[in-house]
Amino acid sequence: MTTAIALADRGVIEVSGEDAAKFLHNLVTNDIAGLKPGEARFAALLTPQGKILFDFVVFAVGEGRFLLDCPLSLATDLAKRLSMYKLRAKLTVTDLSDSLEALAFPDADARPEAAALALAPDPRAAALGWRGLAEKGRIAATGATEAYEARRIRAGVPKGGVDFAYSDAFPHEADMDLFAGLDFKKGCYVGQEVVSRMKHRNLVRKRVTPYRAPGGAPKAGETIRAGEIEIGVTGSSIGEEGLALIRLDRLADAAEKGDAPMAGGVALAFVSRD
Repeated sequence: MTTAIALADRGVIEVSGEDAAKFLHNLVTNDIAGLKPGEARFAALLTPQGKILFDFVVFAVGEGRFLLDCPLSLATDLAKRLSMYKLRAKLTVTDLSDSLEALAFPDADARPEAAALALAPDPRAAALGWRGLAEKGRIAATGATEAYEARRIRAGVPKGGVDFAYSDAFPHEADMDLFAGLDFKKGCYVGQEVVSRMKHRNLVRKRVTPYRAPGGAPKAGETIRAGEIEIGVTGSSIGEEGLALIRLDRLADAAEKGDAPMAGGVALAFVSRD
């Protein structure tokens, strides 16, 4: 039996109407115009300066109907922001967080047999299995949230609010380019010029990067130093594995000097994504 894990920290926003696909496509970081039922895309809504306001997994559910799997703590604000951009577009924006829930099926290699409104492979990493949206309580949750978090951390997938701060991080810093969250071939969207410039001019100075900490990872929010130099801050972790937002240049300098990165009295061994 496929394990289903209810993700209580996720909300669901519906964008529905004849202009919904065009509206989202012109607003967010990924290709929504080509999204079909049975698929999902990872995307974000940015500030004009290119920083992440909200990130979410977008599902197509029938013609002109999309469901956004987003952080529950930001669902109300996301709905308000989308409504602000709506103008005269023929669509509605509805917060369905009270009636729908997000579920992870981390050990599913094929489509789970589940009574879901939407099901798709998690677009960020194959290691996360499948992702779904369903009416609350419709699908029995047979797994623990901790098991999903362990998968996420081991796959190196950042989580907003823990591994990076909303309104303060660029998509590249949150590794959205590494987890299929940016489409560099689509047309303009809010913040697109900054994102494109960072890619083509190689201006990425910080990234959420995996590390190992023999003996146990430090708690989130610990300052990481190499010698006397501050190089980053720790994020989510499980056992000896964790994620941290680090300055890549300072990490490289520390490696050349032989200075071990330390946080909370623990030595961290970083794994390069490049």
